[in-house]
Amino acid sequence: MRSIWKGSLGFGLVSIPVKLYSAVQDSSLDFDMLDSRDHARIRYQRVNENTHKEVPYDKIVKGYKLNDDYVVMDDHDFEAAAPEKNKVIEIESFVNIADVNPMFYETSYYTEPDTKNNKAYALLVQALIKSKKAGLARFVLRSTESLCIVYPVENILVVTRIRFGQEIRGTGELNIGTDVAISKKELGVGLALINQYAEQFDVSKFKDDYNDELLKIIKAKSKGKQATVKKLKPQKATSDDLYEQLMQSLNTKKGT
Repeated sequence: MRSIWKGSLGFGLVSIPVKLYSAVQDSSLDFDMLDSRDHARIRYQRVNENTHKEVPYDKIVKGYKLNDDYVVMDDHDFEAAAPEKNKVIEIESFVNIADVNPMFYETSYYTEPDTKNNKAYALLVQALIKSKKAGLARFVLRSTESLCIVYPVENILVVTRIRFGQEIRGTGELNIGTDVAISKKELGVGLALINQYAEQFDVSKFKDDYNDELLKIIKAKSKGKQATVKKLKPQKATSDDLYEQLMQSLNTKKGT
């Protein structure tokens, strides 16, 4: 793997030189857009909507629409707004990782100490494991300030970028309803159903079957074979009563 960032991870007066490596990779297939008539690749052009002519890259500027007009920005403006560039992931506080709503998660990076057998790195790993805490920090990646949490996965510190609070939309416009009455009997069976299906989290049991199947279809089509479409067979409830549906689910073994 090639590191994407190099700097230091700091907490208190302790500074650990680290490198960041992307911890995730895209597993989806890469498709090109083609003209159906001759299968030539489609290229996208930057076109002036008034003249309908292509615009040279060096003539393109960025603008923000304000009061029905555009304010054109230049490199100096973006530099003035950007956070002061530094190479430090500075832990500002420690929080319970269970308190971080999954809605905030973005992408994750592995950290590697710049020196082997770094004692401060090992200390932070063990301290976070024992305390069941995560570090809350800010750092600059590609000229953009990011909020992140720092937590251990086995013996490795992971930095996961999280969204800022203003990036999460409110729920006021959702029509959920608050006057739905759930009986004690229904709740009890619902909890029993959850417990019946409960297990330790093991993501390795789940595979991206869609892309594997898609690749098989692509290879088959290259040999002139037609794909077989699988029909979804959803389970049907024999009753409209919620309690009866829950009881039927509870009496049905997983995987049947």
